[in-house]
Amino acid sequence: MNKFNLFMIAGCLAILFVIVTAFVNYQDDNVVKKSKNKGFAVIELFTSEGCSSCPPADDLVAKIQQENKDKQIYILAFHVDYWDRQGWKDVFSDASYTKRQRQYAGSLNLATIYTPQIVVNGKTEFVGSDERALLNAISGGLNTEPAGTLTLEAKAENNHLSVNYQAAVTKHSDLVLAMVQKSAQSKVKAGENSGATLSHVQIVRKMVIQAIGADGKGKINMTLPLGFNAAGWELIGIVQSKTDGAILAAAKNDFQSVQ
Repeated sequence: MNKFNLFMIAGCLAILFVIVTAFVNYQDDNVVKKSKNKGFAVIELFTSEGCSSCPPADDLVAKIQQENKDKQIYILAFHVDYWDRQGWKDVFSDASYTKRQRQYAGSLNLATIYTPQIVVNGKTEFVGSDERALLNAISGGLNTEPAGTLTLEAKAENNHLSVNYQAAVTKHSDLVLAMVQKSAQSKVKAGENSGATLSHVQIVRKMVIQAIGADGKGKINMTLPLGFNAAGWELIGIVQSKTDGAILAAAKNDFQSVQ
């Protein structure tokens, strides 16, 4: 075999190595890496049916949910209300969700609020359709030892929900409790998404915030939202630092198991 043939073979092998390495890295970048710790990732999506850039973000969190059912990933989709003045009233929007987004703008030193936006564990934010940023943030959360713990005990009766909680966390923290509708569809008839049928997951329908006392125990009573049914909803609770907005613990309760 002459030197030219050896050179060609070596060149082909080098190219093959680069291709295989790139493929492996691509695959690795598009999955949530296995966690060594009992960490968690709370994904807060700020979205709106009136925003034409939001459906890809809604689809992304739906994909993350479907592909990671065995992991401690909690998704909360907050439909903000400032798009309601642009031609379409989002039936899931609420001013309190816009207020929450503004609070993140303050704690994360952002000049403005925008949609779609994702905040992970209260500390990392990026455009809601950025899959690589989301996967990296999730992996970081899952591989970080939690700063606290949270347990929830819920009982639904006569259109009311009673929730007892126990949190083991540092001082100066709040319990954020969210009633979440697992899925829904809307036919949009005006605004930027006029004519589209939009699919949503993990829609926050009600949110209650309560300061956590020194003993970490508490009780919250809530009225069940209109349209509630046990199979299609869940309760998600997060413990959040009042100091910097970091999420210290998270838990959920499937209403199918509520007594």
